[in-house]
Amino acid sequence: MKSAYCLGAAILMFVASPGGAQVTTNAPPPVAGALPVTIERIKIHSAAIMGNLEGETADRDVIVVLPPSYAKSPRRRYPVVYALHGYSIGANQWTREIHVPQTIEGGFAKGAKDMILVFPDSKTIHNGSMYSSSATTGDFEAFVARDLVAYIDAHYRTLARRESRGLAGHSMGGYGTSRIGMKHPEVFGALYMMSPCCLSARQGGQFNAEAAAALAAVKVPADSAKLPFGLRAQLASAAAWSPNPKNPPLYLDLPVKDGVAQPDVLARWAANAPLAIVDQYIGNLRHYRAISIDVGDRDGLKVDAEKLHTVLDSYAIANGFEIYPGDHTNNVAIRFQDQVIPFFSRNLVFEKNR
Repeated sequence: MKSAYCLGAAILMFVASPGGAQVTTNAPPPVAGALPVTIERIKIHSAAIMGNLEGETADRDVIVVLPPSYAKSPRRRYPVVYALHGYSIGANQWTREIHVPQTIEGGFAKGAKDMILVFPDSKTIHNGSMYSSSATTGDFEAFVARDLVAYIDAHYRTLARRESRGLAGHSMGGYGTSRIGMKHPEVFGALYMMSPCCLSARQGGQFNAEAAAALAAVKVPADSAKLPFGLRAQLASAAAWSPNPKNPPLYLDLPVKDGVAQPDVLARWAANAPLAIVDQYIGNLRHYRAISIDVGDRDGLKVDAEKLHTVLDSYAIANGFEIYPGDHTNNVAIRFQDQVIPFFSRNLVFEKNR
């Protein structure tokens, strides 16, 4: 991707393909004897997102995957895994990239216990909410941790307790998993971060003239669709981490103004960087039954992912960490089937005698 700006390291360089085009990913071989899951596409109204300045809809698309035994066992209750997509794609595209339903059916057929999986859509007008709390975008953190969980518990046969809920995500979704996981141990019992982005606090830099002109041409939020990938990601991050209700029409502050880095804005971004804030949440992280992180060996995010693993180790918080052969996306579907689903099968609480 051709960057139109520089801001230290490109903030979301490895988050998705340019323009959010469908990524080609490797699929694991079909598993013989795999039983079919049931896929439901629903909308969930989120009070946490209502009234945002950006005009994001509070009625969010959600994909629910019910295990093979769900319809056959009407009295049985199930753990739930909430799986968060990355930047520039929504839940529908991510489920295609990780080859749902094949990988979920394969995970169950290879021995994972039946569970419900939920894929919420958190794409915004600038292509991603960062799963953050902002007056500009709405409170997507509370959407996931409160509104979404409450709806699923009320409408499906779940085991409605933290020990039976898992949170996972890839890239921006991995960031969301780290952020929400640190803050909400009362909701979730196990975490799996796949190639988490945006873990480090960013440094200042300068926009070039081309980038400055492109941003100046954005008169309404919808104009961001015309921007290059990197600049659009800048707007998404600013909308999430440096909202400004008094700065229409975008209601955000950028970390560079008139070619000069803005320390106050960068400090607000740092306040949302997991590696900058993790020490404040060690007590919360100790409540998890299990935490795991993985990242491809050809993924530029592996350095920060390993730093987070090292911090958890330094506090003696048990966590799995693996650098596997792959780039940011190519083997994520295989990992989802063979690592993520079994991880939650081992570490969530299921009904007894099931």
